[in-house]
Amino acid sequence: MWELRSASFWRAIFAEFFATLFYVFFGLGSSLRWAPGPLHVLQVALAFGLALATLVQAVGHISGAHINPAVTFAFLVSSQMSLLRAFCYVTAQLLGAVAGAAVLYSVTPPAVRGNLALNTLHPGVSVGQATIVEIFLTLQFVLCIFATYDERRNGRLGSMALAVGFSLTLGHLFGMYYTGAGMNPARSFAPAILTRNFTNHWVYWVGPIIGGGLGSLLYDFLLFPRLKSVSERLSVLKGTKPNDANGQPESTGEPVELKTQAL
Repeated sequence: MWELRSASFWRAIFAEFFATLFYVFFGLGSSLRWAPGPLHVLQVALAFGLALATLVQAVGHISGAHINPAVTFAFLVSSQMSLLRAFCYVTAQLLGAVAGAAVLYSVTPPAVRGNLALNTLHPGVSVGQATIVEIFLTLQFVLCIFATYDERRNGRLGSMALAVGFSLTLGHLFGMYYTGAGMNPARSFAPAILTRNFTNHWVYWVGPIIGGGLGSLLYDFLLFPRLKSVSERLSVLKGTKPNDANGQPESTGEPVELKTQAL
């Protein structure tokens, strides 16, 4: 529980709340229909992608800029953060998402709000098909995050923030036609809370969580194995304090892979 006494821990929690609030505010706001006619998929995809890239640049060095419970779960599965930190991150993300959606609701004319860009399945897409689509969308997204943030790579190329943003944009360009491209349980949860509409809502939790977990396992155990013993992984999950009683440095439980010098 030493993390609870760390100022950097609480800064990271606030960064996740703050970043998710802005992500949902700008993302959902770009998805509202201000005029008759079909929604411009490219506009929405770019808005979500650019919002995420901006926030990764802004708070990536503070919290890792997860901004997504599925991403936090992925880092937990790969033993790169403690259980306590993961729980607090997800809580902050959900609260931030609801706050962002509430602000958007309050500043948007009633005639434009609609369902506040609630994720819904396209007619003809079954819940099983939708879940598989969400799994694949989040899988490619998490793979991109893990590969982009991995400090073991020599000579990382380009902007990490843009790489992650483009991966999210790709998911939206495809997924919006099927499920509205959830890819983030917090993003789907916020409008569902405000509109009190939870029809097929479980799809937007189960799909991304499975996709995130699979992406973590695929990258960390198959594509680019992270050689850690069971005791080391348990130490990270428990959030063991550095330089414990035996004098050996242990993991802090922080998302080490996301502590980058320049995003």
